[in-house]
Amino acid sequence: MKTEPNGEVSSDRPAWQAVLKLASSCHYEAGHARDVTALALRLFDGLQSLHGLGKEERFWLRCAGILHDIGWVEGPTAHHKTALRLILEAPLPPFTPRERLIVGLVARYHRKALPAIRHEHYAVLTPADRQIVRVLAGLLRVADGLDRTHGGRIKNLACEIRSEKIILLCGAAHPAEEERRAALEKADLFRQVFQRELEIEWRIL
Repeated sequence: MKTEPNGEVSSDRPAWQAVLKLASSCHYEAGHARDVTALALRLFDGLQSLHGLGKEERFWLRCAGILHDIGWVEGPTAHHKTALRLILEAPLPPFTPRERLIVGLVARYHRKALPAIRHEHYAVLTPADRQIVRVLAGLLRVADGLDRTHGGRIKNLACEIRSEKIILLCGAAHPAEEERRAALEKADLFRQVFQRELEIEWRIL
């Protein structure tokens, strides 16, 4: 996997270019997608000691973040499920079927129902891959909540890990209470995965 000196996946990686092409073809809201993705990656990095995932899984989260709302191209109803279908059906030749399914499911679970064995696509994964989906989707759900108004209000984020809770230290020009409420409402999977409560504190910039 080609990476930049800072550890980011190279922007000329064919899989990344395929993701951006799919997102553009679905007329995605680029600002929101990029803000959510950046927040999700900060969560991934800040909690790496807990989840133990690596660069490849981080790249899948990056892809799912960019693609999580592409289902809006067919309307708001069940757009998370539409996103999964589009990712599975789109021409994304650099991705293996396994990678495509994981990315699609992380995007699918950014809202509404949590991963469940009764869901056909989730059920076919190995237990290890189901856990990857749960971790990445848990992060993406919280990140999406932190950009609830699509205003890019959260400028930076750090994680403080304690035995019974995780505190997100969010940098913003002023407290963004709508984002805070949305992130906490969407933290159900996050709490299950990390077995800790979630708190959000502000660091006024």
